[in-house]
Amino acid sequence: MLRENEVRPVPGLLVAILLIAAIPASVALIIWGSRYSAPVSIIAGGIGITVASLSFKGLFTVDPNEGQVLTLFGNYAGTVRRSGLWFVNPFIHRTAVSLRVRNFETNKLKVNDAQSNPVEIGAIVVWRVTDTAEAIFEVNDYVQYVAVQSESALRALASTHPYDSHGTGEISLSTHQTEVNKGLLEALHERLAKAGVEVIEARISHLAYSPEIAAAMLQRQQASAIVAARQTIVEGAVGMVEMALEALKARDIVELDGERKAAMVSNLLVVLCSERSAQPVVNTGSLYT
Repeated sequence: MLRENEVRPVPGLLVAILLIAAIPASVALIIWGSRYSAPVSIIAGGIGITVASLSFKGLFTVDPNEGQVLTLFGNYAGTVRRSGLWFVNPFIHRTAVSLRVRNFETNKLKVNDAQSNPVEIGAIVVWRVTDTAEAIFEVNDYVQYVAVQSESALRALASTHPYDSHGTGEISLSTHQTEVNKGLLEALHERLAKAGVEVIEARISHLAYSPEIAAAMLQRQQASAIVAARQTIVEGAVGMVEMALEALKARDIVELDGERKAAMVSNLLVVLCSERSAQPVVNTGSLYT
């Protein structure tokens, strides 16, 4: 596996000045040789013009947040990261690689979640190239590689978690966004490391049930929410009844036998668990008559 090797070539400004001066000097040699019948001067002037013309191809610029990958006859020669005007061997091939931070938004993917429910999911990935040699030589097209691997990681993540869950301790896509985003980020780090890419941020941008089951799943969510709410209400009501009975016994307000306790518990549960306001009833008789 190739690793980036940063190099610093010859400053280009000095070479550019020398090349610009070499061309008129070579032309002057040719003119002088033609006038005084000096073939050596003519040949030297021709060689000077040819070398200077070829050498101009070795001048190149590096923009801020950019890397130039250098290859000579198929061999990796290094990477120039420092911005400015530089000069290298004219036969070296240069490939520009942007080091800027980039955003990528996946398509809205249709995936089955952990409960085999079809859902639509999408994500935003923020990334940048950190190793130019790996980005160019380890994968065919690093931009396309990021896109394909991001969607693949998103599919794998969505299939391991349910869309929604009322159980305790179970991570779901809709209610545990922090944990889900962290899992997506770790998966992308592992997949894109070989391409010299660093993932800065990954988060879910779109999450919904597929249209064909959206109405049914909404009813299911509502039913699950009602059941969960009822469980909480009943647990609270039982605790309040228990507190009331203990308080009556501790203060010795009234002596209740088993049947009276059952009647009181029944009345309190009806009052506490009912969706409507209780209607008070004044009992002027006895429980036994």
